[in-house]
Amino acid sequence: MSGAIEIAGLTKVYKDARALDGVDLVVPEGSVFGFLGPNGAGKTTALRILTGMARPTSGVATVFGHDVVHATNDVRSLIGFLPDVPAYYPWMTAEEYLRFAGRLFGVSGRVLDDRVCSLLEMAGLAGVKQRVGGFSRGMKQRLGVAQALINAPRLLMLDEPTSALDPMGRKDVLDMIVALKGKTTVFFSTHILTDVERVCDTVAVLDRGRVVRQASIADITHEGHATRLLIEVEEGAERLERALAGEAWARECVRDGQTVRCVIEDVAAARRAVPALISRLDLALVRMMDEEPTLEDVFVELVGRGA
Repeated sequence: MSGAIEIAGLTKVYKDARALDGVDLVVPEGSVFGFLGPNGAGKTTALRILTGMARPTSGVATVFGHDVVHATNDVRSLIGFLPDVPAYYPWMTAEEYLRFAGRLFGVSGRVLDDRVCSLLEMAGLAGVKQRVGGFSRGMKQRLGVAQALINAPRLLMLDEPTSALDPMGRKDVLDMIVALKGKTTVFFSTHILTDVERVCDTVAVLDRGRVVRQASIADITHEGHATRLLIEVEEGAERLERALAGEAWARECVRDGQTVRCVIEDVAAARRAVPALISRLDLALVRMMDEEPTLEDVFVELVGRGA
């Protein structure tokens, strides 16, 4: 599969601050790609370089094989972009704003009419005559995604599109992203892990200007990560927690009511030992089950170790 975005050794230095530190990254064409990292990790800097709004200190970044530093308008026309804090003309309606954006890309006539109509429908703004200045944050973000699609881009870049939205606003924006699967490559920058799990095929974790992991959602939550074991008893969970803490195969045991969760180093050993341990403590077992690691577990491990 070819790369819609390919980055090699990308570095960006601001005075004494190194925002990007040798980033290597490939975004498969046709994917919904999560660019994941804590605030300040360098995500926005990378997006600014990819869209031509900033120049790298060193390294190479290409979009569909074209170096972004020397990209022409023909290359930029392949990209749609929604910044983290989009600006609007408040006196325009949603339809007027999309028509204005379309004309900037040279779209006109029946093509523009059809795109405006379909994008307003997609954004849930069809028939809305209210001016943009009176829109909620969620309505503005949906309009922003629609605007970024007005040129029918092959690559859509979204910088924190769901931050500061309420749950319904986030759902609406994520539904728009899901609708693009298989049609447009989406490069989705965020620090909201549940959003990534819902819509993305592949993710890269950025920390302190470096990519510390890139893989599919399935791989990144299963490869090389310890399983958690959940053990629930009728009573006596305090004694169980203390006993588990002394086992060589268990670490990070946390009690919640009558349930104890432990990160397990050796799952086979744990399954053999726990029933005997329960019996020795004279406890009544309610349930014992493996819990698969979540993206949050992996994210905390990757970022926490400062790789």
